[in-house]
Amino acid sequence: MPKLLDSTRELRRRQLLDAAWRCIAREAFRDLTVDDVCADAGLSKGAFYSHFTSKEALLLALIADDAESIARVADDPATLRLSPVQRLRKVTETMLMQGADPARVQLRADVWGAMQMYPAVRAVVTSAVAERQRVLREWVEEAVTVGEMAMDFPPNALAALLLAISDGLVLHYALDPHAFRWGKISKAVDGMLDGFATQRRLARV
Repeated sequence: MPKLLDSTRELRRRQLLDAAWRCIAREAFRDLTVDDVCADAGLSKGAFYSHFTSKEALLLALIADDAESIARVADDPATLRLSPVQRLRKVTETMLMQGADPARVQLRADVWGAMQMYPAVRAVVTSAVAERQRVLREWVEEAVTVGEMAMDFPPNALAALLLAISDGLVLHYALDPHAFRWGKISKAVDGMLDGFATQRRLARV
């Protein structure tokens, strides 16, 4: 059997991941089968197992894919050209807007349960959250240094709060999709960040 080109292998892996996202938008990951993903992707089980050794491996790949979608925004040159506070707004808004995606809401809900059972899942999630918090903390520190923000608590606390708001609201949305609107939440977060900027202006009076 001829060996697949790397580009073809990556394309098929992407097909399987996209199919898995579509499937978990309809049902919980725990109820998902490899056959479901293959049928949606239009690929064989052989193709699936050439990329993922198990269903748990697929879950780890989806968690990484979710994290990468945020990292791409954070690392985008257009984002990095913004001021520190504007970067915080953009990435936080991206995290919040993902909460409107049924597939990502379902994945987050499934992951919280899976972390208690699978150490590998917990390790991947812990690493992704720590990296996201590091980036946000550095931007908060930069915002304070250049005078965009002022606060009397550690920058890491604000970074952790922004992450907690995002993850907590996603789980809340999984319980009740009608409890709030993401656009309103985004405005509330903007107001919170504006409050720190206002403190700086008042401190100069």
